[in-house]
Amino acid sequence: MKEKLLDNLEHILTFAGIILLTFLVSFLVNKFFKRQIRKSTELMKTDPTNYQFLRHLVIALIYIVGTSIAIYTMPKLRLLATSLLAGAGVLAVAVGFASQHALSNIISGIFIVIFKPFRINDRLNVGGRIGMVEDISLRHTVIRDFENRRIIIPNSIISQEIITNSDYGDDKICKWIDIGISYDSDIELAKSIIKSEILNHPLHIDNRTDIQKNEGEELAPVKVIQLADSSVNLRGWAWAKDSADSFKMGCDLLESIKLRFDREGIEIPFPHRTIVHKEKAINNG
Repeated sequence: MKEKLLDNLEHILTFAGIILLTFLVSFLVNKFFKRQIRKSTELMKTDPTNYQFLRHLVIALIYIVGTSIAIYTMPKLRLLATSLLAGAGVLAVAVGFASQHALSNIISGIFIVIFKPFRINDRLNVGGRIGMVEDISLRHTVIRDFENRRIIIPNSIISQEIITNSDYGDDKICKWIDIGISYDSDIELAKSIIKSEILNHPLHIDNRTDIQKNEGEELAPVKVIQLADSSVNLRGWAWAKDSADSFKMGCDLLESIKLRFDREGIEIPFPHRTIVHKEKAINNG
């Protein structure tokens, strides 16, 4: 009886030791990968997407292997596992139906890492949800929006969405500065103000090629794009080095152009509504 108790205690201690070792190895590997990801991103300026996905994959494998070894060391759990494997045919069908969504997320995650429609730190618009890719795990993609909230999208869903990636290929952004002026305002003066404000903004860049410069292509052109019901709509083309600079530059330009318009007497129209009230005579006779 005493030997059996000691034998069971030994198995329990071995099981607990393997589980603890699994958590320790997982913690150390996770810490190692995070340090390597930070080093490659900050110092070497490389894409951390592959390292991040590999980190999740390796940690998952460590847990699976560690748990399997721990179960194998316990005779009773080993018999249970053997019994389950004996009915593997039925179990495989059940697990297949239960885990099809999980498997589709994993496969979609692998395809995302291989084909790279987006990467870590890319700015995305996914179904109206805008933010920066923070992580790509085995199951889901985490997007941090500009209010610092996390949007968690399963990989199988994001793989089927139409995505606007502001950082895919070329980071430069052409920001449209759209402003309407009244029909009584001086169009040429308004165009010159918009152009001047764009050219004077510190975040504006010259995106013209050498050929375009030699051909005399205009920098920061401003055009009339529509004669609307109550306004003449103008558009200025302003270039920024990336999406963040584009947003900031757009906000600054709308404010500075409005202030210049006020000083120069350029009117920005707003909707007017004319109401006609008719009185109907009442016949008391």
